Amino acid sequence: MNTKMIWANLAVKDLKRTAKFYTSLGFKPNGKFNDDLVSFFFGQDNFIIHFFVEKQFKTAAKLENSELYTGSEIIFSLSAESREEVDAWMEKVKEAGASIYADAADFDKGYTFGFSDPDGHKFNLLYWPS
Repeated sequence: MNTKMIWANLAVKDLKRTAKFYTSLGFKPNGKFNDDLVSFFFGQDNFIIHFFVEKQFKTAAKLENSELYTGSEIIFSLSAESREEVDAWMEKVKEAGASIYADAADFDKGYTFGFSDPDGHKFNLLYWPS
């Protein structure tokens, strides 16, 4: 069996806040925003993350939403070209309102830090030399 695409669907409390956050980080919108959904492209392959209002997400998934401020089920990793780019991203996400859950640090041969968006979804920025 072959899948054609993969994307992520996440629940958020405030679509306007989410749209502002990801727009301020320079991510390209995927289509127009509406009352139930905002969506963005991530990376060169245009990985899509849809952000649904919590009620819509819960209804569609038929599941309870997770409490993300104390844990995480997934961490999205974003690659950086250099240590300096990791540091620049850390400042940019702080300015946009992210919480840093892991300060910038060496990791094996790489360099990384982790942040949470305003709804607690986890990301890390990673420079990994070839």
